[in-house]
Amino acid sequence: MSCSNEIIKRNNVTILGSGEKTLLLAHGFGCDQNMWRFMLPALTDHYRVILFDYVGSGKSDLSHFDQSRYSSLEGYAQDVLEVCDALALQDVIFVGHSVSSMIGLIASLQTPKFFSQLIMICPSPCFLNFKPDYMGGFEKSDLVELLDLMDKNYLGWANYLAPLVMGANNSEKLIGELSGSFCSTDPVIAKTFANATFFSDCRHLLKKAKHPVLLFQSSQDSLASVAIGNYMQQQLPDAQLQIVEAEGHCLHMTHPNIINQMLREYIG
Repeated sequence: MSCSNEIIKRNNVTILGSGEKTLLLAHGFGCDQNMWRFMLPALTDHYRVILFDYVGSGKSDLSHFDQSRYSSLEGYAQDVLEVCDALALQDVIFVGHSVSSMIGLIASLQTPKFFSQLIMICPSPCFLNFKPDYMGGFEKSDLVELLDLMDKNYLGWANYLAPLVMGANNSEKLIGELSGSFCSTDPVIAKTFANATFFSDCRHLLKKAKHPVLLFQSSQDSLASVAIGNYMQQQLPDAQLQIVEAEGHCLHMTHPNIINQMLREYIG
């Protein structure tokens, strides 16, 4: 099997639709490519859409999981770059949810030719508070406690985090799906990705961005506040910010039509 085919299989790559422009959709922590399904019907009519699972997530090949590689966001960015290389992509519009926004930024700085625009859904460059200059939303001790809960009571951790992420007033079915997605991930792999997600600090990379960025922030998001969206817009060289009147950290699932419309207008 060629190296390209190995990567396509390893990351469970799916290619849908057709169009002059290509979108690469990257899921967030504890999720997989299936989380994009609400947006797909409107996208595949207009664009070539590429979906994948990070190694350790969804239907990726778990035998390729390497704890040292995936203990930092650079390891996940390597997955993105290897998928782009395997498919010989250029000028892709990268659409990342949550932590994938920063993974995409890292990838785009390493190999700019693969990308043309970055679209970030509920991004945060850093979840930690650094008073008084930056409020990421969480004290380090809170996040350490949250990750300790993964070791002590994995099911309890998933059931606590899912409504926080999806938004407690959103569909119980979606909250249940997210909790189930957390639970179906191998706990060691999930904790490795969680550590990389919640303890990374990508603020210094924002000013270095080489591509235009569209930011989608939820008006009520327990993980990434509107203030974080404003901060990112100020730091990025070329960024537009769209605040969506919504609750939760998963706008691509709870408000797919709004995201699709604004995304298509932005891409032009």
